[in-house]
Amino acid sequence: MDIHRFLESLGHEARALALKHFRTRFDVAMKSDETPVTIADREIERRLRELILSRHPSHHLVGEEEGGEIGDGTTWVIDPIDGTKSFVSGLPLFGTLVAVLESRLPAYGMIEVPALRERWIGYGNQSVLNGTPCKVSPCTRLREARLCTTDPQIFTGEAAQALSTLSRSVANSRFGTDCYGYALLASGYVDLVVEADLEIYDVMALVPVVRGAGGIVTTWSGHPITERFDGTVIAAATLELHAEALRVLGKP
Repeated sequence: MDIHRFLESLGHEARALALKHFRTRFDVAMKSDETPVTIADREIERRLRELILSRHPSHHLVGEEEGGEIGDGTTWVIDPIDGTKSFVSGLPLFGTLVAVLESRLPAYGMIEVPALRERWIGYGNQSVLNGTPCKVSPCTRLREARLCTTDPQIFTGEAAQALSTLSRSVANSRFGTDCYGYALLASGYVDLVVEADLEIYDVMALVPVVRGAGGIVTTWSGHPITERFDGTVIAAATLELHAEALRVLGKP
């Protein structure tokens, strides 16, 4: 089974487990970083780990809930519920993220959005939504761009000021999207996604999906997303739009 087909099977498993719990009554615990975790987070990661390691026992694996380390060969990176705050609030924009890293860099990515029954998979120079190829928009100017970010409250100090400037410079801003903003970017409905304070499991799966659809993803300094990235992300539909956003957000 090739990686694309295996990611599809992982998406099916994650969807079934997420929908078993979505909009039901369950306990919500708070982790040490003050973010929520649920039975769905734990069940999905446990099941995906089991499936991956049964097929690829020599591969490395990193998950948000159970940890792990990136290795020099192939590493799988799992975020079982990206957007747990949406999940516990009954909002359908949460997703399961799975990335495959080769030589420590993201090569394959899956964004599974269970409640909407949508699944993006990206690798190389292609991305698909439910099996159909998707492409980013041709937007090149900030003043025409549709911007998404998950939560303006995660931006502080100079970063908050930069986001405020960027928000005033675009045509439309929307918040609360988590991974779904990147998925919409890959399908041409959103032109720009800006984030801060992310971890590797939040972003590794998103990079191949956006890149495969023709977009660009870097840090606010314009550097590639690696395991040592600084938690900031600019994802843009075009190089020109990315350059304009970088001028507003970029650090020297």
